Amino acid sequence: MGLSTALVPVLKLLVLPPGGIIVLAALGLVAWRRRPRLGKTLCGLALGLLYVLSTGAGSWLLVHPLESLEPVLRAGPSPAKAIVVLTAGRVRNSPEYGGHPAPDFTALERITYGAYLYRQRHLPLLVTGGLPTDSIGEEPLAIGMKRVFEEQFEIPVRWLEPASRNTAQNARFSAAMLKQAGIGHIILVTDAVHMRRARLAFERQGIAVTPGPTFFLEPGHFDPLRLWPAVENLRRSHAALYEWLGLGWYALTDT
Repeated sequence: MGLSTALVPVLKLLVLPPGGIIVLAALGLVAWRRRPRLGKTLCGLALGLLYVLSTGAGSWLLVHPLESLEPVLRAGPSPAKAIVVLTAGRVRNSPEYGGHPAPDFTALERITYGAYLYRQRHLPLLVTGGLPTDSIGEEPLAIGMKRVFEEQFEIPVRWLEPASRNTAQNARFSAAMLKQAGIGHIILVTDAVHMRRARLAFERQGIAVTPGPTFFLEPGHFDPLRLWPAVENLRRSHAALYEWLGLGWYALTDT
C-alpha cells in the first residue's frame, strides 16, 4: 500500500468535520492559557464552523455546486456500451442476512439506479470496488454489490473488479477490463457529489463517460428550518468537502 493511500484515512479524520473541528477546538484550548486571544479565536471559529456545516444552508453551499457539475441522465440513445457502478460503504455484520456484509444506504442508491438503467438500456454491468485497507479475510465491496444485483434484482453482473481501493483505481482497473472487451464508452453510476471526480478518473484512463448521477442530497428549496443544525447536514458537508479536496488533488496531480 502506497504512502498516500495509507495517509488518506488519517487525513480524513484530522481534516474533515467533525474531526477537523475537534482538532481546531483542541488547539484553541491548548493556546488559551498563554495566548488567550488566539485560543478564544480558534475555539470560536470551531464552534462557528460546527454550526454552519451542520445547517441545511451551510451544507447547500458545499453540496449544490458539486451536484450541478454533471447533468442528470435523460432518456434517449447513448453511445455507451456498458454500465459501470461504483461501490460505496457497507454494513459489516448484517444479522438479518445471516451475518453477511450488506451494502450501505449510499451503495444501495447506486445499485437501485444501476438496475433501473439496466432495465431501460439492456447494457452489461461492471461493478468495481475492493476494500480501502489490507483487511484480511474480508469480502470486497464489489462482491457484496454483485450479490445484491443478482439475488435481489435478478440482474447479471458481467464484470467484477474487486481489487481497487479508491476512485482512481476503480477507473484504472475497470478500464483494463473494458478495453479488453472492446468497450470505450460507458454510463457511469455514482452519487451526484462524486460524479465529477469519478468521470475525470475514467476519462484519464481513456474511457468516454456518460454521467449517471444518483442520490442527490439537496432538496433544492429553502425554509427557515434549514438554519437549524442537524447531524444529516453535517454528514452532507463532510461528503462534499471530501469531494472538493479530491477535485483539488486531481487538478494538481495525474492520480
